[in-house]
Amino acid sequence: MAPVLQSSQQWVEKYRPKQVKDVAHQEEVVRVLTNTLQTSNCPHMLFYGPPGTGKTTTALAIAHQLFGPELYKSRVLELNASDDRGINVVRTKIKDFAAVAVGSGQRQGGYPCPPFKIIILDEADSMTEDAQNALRRTMETYSKVSRFFFICNYISRIIEPLASRCAKFRFKPLSEEIMSSRILHICKEERLNLDAEALSTLSSISQGDLRRAITYLQSAVRLFGSSISSKDLISVSGVIPQEIVKAFIVTCKSGNFDVANKEVNDIIAEGYPVSQMLYQLLEVVVEADDVSDEQKARICKKLAEADKCLVDGADEYLQLLDVASNTMRALCNMPQEFSYEC
Repeated sequence: MAPVLQSSQQWVEKYRPKQVKDVAHQEEVVRVLTNTLQTSNCPHMLFYGPPGTGKTTTALAIAHQLFGPELYKSRVLELNASDDRGINVVRTKIKDFAAVAVGSGQRQGGYPCPPFKIIILDEADSMTEDAQNALRRTMETYSKVSRFFFICNYISRIIEPLASRCAKFRFKPLSEEIMSSRILHICKEERLNLDAEALSTLSSISQGDLRRAITYLQSAVRLFGSSISSKDLISVSGVIPQEIVKAFIVTCKSGNFDVANKEVNDIIAEGYPVSQMLYQLLEVVVEADDVSDEQKARICKKLAEADKCLVDGADEYLQLLDVASNTMRALCNMPQEFSYEC
């Protein structure tokens, strides 16, 4: 079918919830924040959890519901990882914004407009430790006129003095059911045809990340038109087809190194990312019923080592070949290390 004409607007932004109550699958967070909005008395907040689960959306929705469109620009400062947020920015831009007093809280246009400003620091876990330390004093000094919202994937990368000053909210990965309902809503609005298999595939390859799921869906629509199949979604997502992963495992079970080497060469020649291959191999191995726990442990250890080497810049072919040979040893019950006789 010929591709349908689509608007240039990103669906991630088009279907981003505008109010806190519309954020999907975060019932506890939504309940607490709804009560907070009613009193207009916000503490410093720390939102953490996997990507695509609604952290930034929730922070922006709170700011919009408190100040409305007119006061939003003057009352809210939003900085993310693409902005310079080193120690000098904390000492100047953030401190200067936090220090300016605002008028007493009077409702304007139906919005509460509390007497403080909001500073949203997205991807705060990428800030240096020095920059985070510099924020401590700013948070204490200007707590009457400013509130900080920290958003991060890994709470362990936020220094304890900052985390202890905030109310913490954990965002859970979205379940397949919740993600499917949201995707079906978008399909209905955009008049798309998505069958059950494609919907299930989209949920699984997105791994609980709704933003990623919506992006894959829009990319597939632009390439293949309004009728989307499971194969179309896999081709735009960069996920390696399951039959290739299973063929790799079967090759390793054969115990023939030359055949395994050919399979590795084919995977590299097709341009599949080895890091993605390792992730999918891990899923297949962990769920395999015909592989013993000891074999799984040996394979997973090697997958972890190869993944670390790839992050450090190692050659993809050599790492995948290393994984293949070690997986073969584990599945064929060969010794873990070969002994050499002089």
